[in-house]
Amino acid sequence: MPAVPKKTKKPALKPTSVVTGGAGFLGSHLTDLLLSRGHKVIAIDNLVTGSTDNIAHLAGNPDFQFIRQDVTEFLYLAGPVDYVWHFASPASPIDYLELPIQTLKVGSLGTHKALGLAKAKGARFLITSTSEIYGDPLIHPQPESYWGNVNTIGPRGCYDESKRFAEALVMAYHRQHAIPTRIVRIFNTYGPRMRINDGRVVPAFISQALANKPITIFGDGKQTRSFCYFSDLIEGIYRLMMSETSDPVNIGNPHELTMLQFAEEIIKATGSKSKLIHKPLPQDDPKQRRPDITRAKKLLKWEPQVPLAEGLKSTIAYFRTKV
Repeated sequence: MPAVPKKTKKPALKPTSVVTGGAGFLGSHLTDLLLSRGHKVIAIDNLVTGSTDNIAHLAGNPDFQFIRQDVTEFLYLAGPVDYVWHFASPASPIDYLELPIQTLKVGSLGTHKALGLAKAKGARFLITSTSEIYGDPLIHPQPESYWGNVNTIGPRGCYDESKRFAEALVMAYHRQHAIPTRIVRIFNTYGPRMRINDGRVVPAFISQALANKPITIFGDGKQTRSFCYFSDLIEGIYRLMMSETSDPVNIGNPHELTMLQFAEEIIKATGSKSKLIHKPLPQDDPKQRRPDITRAKKLLKWEPQVPLAEGLKSTIAYFRTKV
């Protein structure tokens, strides 16, 4: 009797992820993580605030494709898509104050196009929302159940409201079209690949400290922020996408610092001779910002792992190559 040939197991197909804003600070780090976990990645970016420098190391990778396109335009892709990660948006005050209409468009039209892609492909969808939707919070720390205290017509409104609208649109698609959607509310994040001139506090303080220039403190410096290292944040976002929750989830580090304390940490870490100078507080600048991560701990088994001193060390090393 002839031997029955053994059935060979077909190799599992690699999942395909689309990352909008894939050449940005966080989008490029997400792309690296996805590739390391066996995904094929299609990054889409119009390079308004992103940079090909962030993805240059991926040139020639057969599992990576870059498309230069504005996500507010129709997104057509051949072939299957399993996950859509919508990271595209200006994310710093300097950017969205200079690009208010583009910021509103990417949050509304861009989110609509990205959701349309997910719907057409039967893909799971994740939107990167922001702690800014809480505005200048009246509750501290901020849980996901808090609806926020936002000035819709102030200079930050273009960013805050684009993200609030995006969340509403995502939930409408979830309810109307049964798309599996995820909403992450990102708190202050830092690390290599941030733009040195993007106006956020980490690159501003580090670049000033490395040049031994005065470090600019807005207001009295007693306003607080909490800083999460990029690798912790990206891991939390990945776990959220792979989870079964459609409710918003805060991802950030609950360790809170005043701006004065943070400036001192930067001076110590860089060995700088910088002094502090004070300038008027920008309009609608939040006085407190700290995530309640109870939901992330419970649902995702996630909490940040990288201490501030360790994260600052690699971030400062990166910025030394840029100043």
